[in-house]
Amino acid sequence: MGSPVDAPAEGARSRSVSAALFSAATGVSRVLGLVREIISAQLLGVSGPASSFVIANNVPNTTRSLVADSALGASFVPVFNELLVQGERERAWRVASSALTLAFLALSALTILGIVFTRPLLSFANLSGEQLELTVTMTRILFPILILLGISGLVQAILNSFDEFVLPAIAPVFWNAVIIGFLLYAFTADDLDRRALILAVGTLVGTVIQTLVPLPGLRGKGATLRPLVDLRDPAVRRILVLLVPVALGLGLANVNLTASTYIATYVDPDYAPRAIDAAFRVYMLPQGIFSVAVSTVMFPLMARAVAARDLERLRGALADGTRLILYLLLPASAVIAVLATPIVQLLFQRGEWTATDTPGVAHAVVAFSLGLALNGLILLFTRCLFALQHVWVATLIALVNLVVAIGLSLVLYRPFGVWGIPLANSIANLVVVPLMWVVLRRRIGALPTWPVVLAGLRMLAAALVAALIAYGIWRGVEALLGDDLLALIVGVGAAVGLSALAYLVGTRALGFAEADRIVALLRRRGAEA
Repeated sequence: MGSPVDAPAEGARSRSVSAALFSAATGVSRVLGLVREIISAQLLGVSGPASSFVIANNVPNTTRSLVADSALGASFVPVFNELLVQGERERAWRVASSALTLAFLALSALTILGIVFTRPLLSFANLSGEQLELTVTMTRILFPILILLGISGLVQAILNSFDEFVLPAIAPVFWNAVIIGFLLYAFTADDLDRRALILAVGTLVGTVIQTLVPLPGLRGKGATLRPLVDLRDPAVRRILVLLVPVALGLGLANVNLTASTYIATYVDPDYAPRAIDAAFRVYMLPQGIFSVAVSTVMFPLMARAVAARDLERLRGALADGTRLILYLLLPASAVIAVLATPIVQLLFQRGEWTATDTPGVAHAVVAFSLGLALNGLILLFTRCLFALQHVWVATLIALVNLVVAIGLSLVLYRPFGVWGIPLANSIANLVVVPLMWVVLRRRIGALPTWPVVLAGLRMLAAALVAALIAYGIWRGVEALLGDDLLALIVGVGAAVGLSALAYLVGTRALGFAEADRIVALLRRRGAEA
């Protein structure tokens, strides 16, 4: 039997492995997502139809985030895990079946309403004429993703409860692959409006495939899902009670994104929505690989700790996740900020996307990157509050974030233009993170505030050094090779790779436990290869 000191270390290593596997699968999806965005940029550029698709895609996705997908899963996981911990496996599956059936019925009704009332939903954006009509059509095509993502969100929540993270992470790989196929077909159309419509149809078809992929993972879990509505079960009623604040807590982030897109139409309805969306895609690559992975792996662990009333384990998981997110995202934020222009050039500047489109997007990337690590912490802290079932607290904090972000966006978009909107979101994150930490301390007891702050400052210093290395490498390659495609590939690749290596080696030499864990994981994976 291991010593009490060994047990947490072993748990930390296990969580690192789970997070790494999830990150690998998510990383493939994010890379394919970038390929999708590269082709989309070449196909549509930063044009009216491209911005119309961004707005059309945001409307059902905001509704989805409020009532489906992550919100449904986050309200379901604590209840489902509690039943499993208590040994009520058969009841847990009945509750899951009821949740899935109710979600399908409710989301089907919302989809119909969304299709009927699409035009009023778009009335807040500064759209008119052909651009408005195209946006209305694409929004109606995309609304059925509500139903599909509601189903896949619940299935993913069930699989995560059994510590199955890889299969749900693989599903988006197929989603991206299908959309890429439709994008390649869209090159046969000369009209940009028709190309955008093909992209909308491809997104819907890809979501169907994404929903189907994780379903085989339910086999061998001890029961099956079936059509069932049992409102007499108190556990089902608890999920429904939790769903409203959880949905608001998670969904307000997407409301913020949609609000930002609507505000962007007042900067420039043709350029700004797509420019901000492209910058957001760059920002989401490290966010999706690292912070989403850490938070997803930690959530069932935190939920089980709460179910077992083990607050010490919960505090340990939260502190561990906080340090890990800071360690991974601070250097990513710094490097992306200094390489924003060559990254945008490399990813997007071809075809319909011209050199004049790049500067505004690069500025937006820098503004987004300032809040990258903070946003990762918000995601983790929100999951912790959900695990504690303090869902209304998370909702109120999300509302504060939304109000601050929208208020600042309305103030900053006039003097700063496109990049003022993502800057407002980053500043809002800076307000919310300390607030959430204080709230969590009051809910679960003493958290290691100063050790985490000092560790974060050391990580920030190392991240800034890594950014200087990345910038120096890029400028050196540019001086030697110029700024054509080959130079961009070599320069950005070398800058990112070598600065990451320098960061890992340097932080390991300074005694960062996170660096040792990553090195150990890389060695283990190398030995297994």
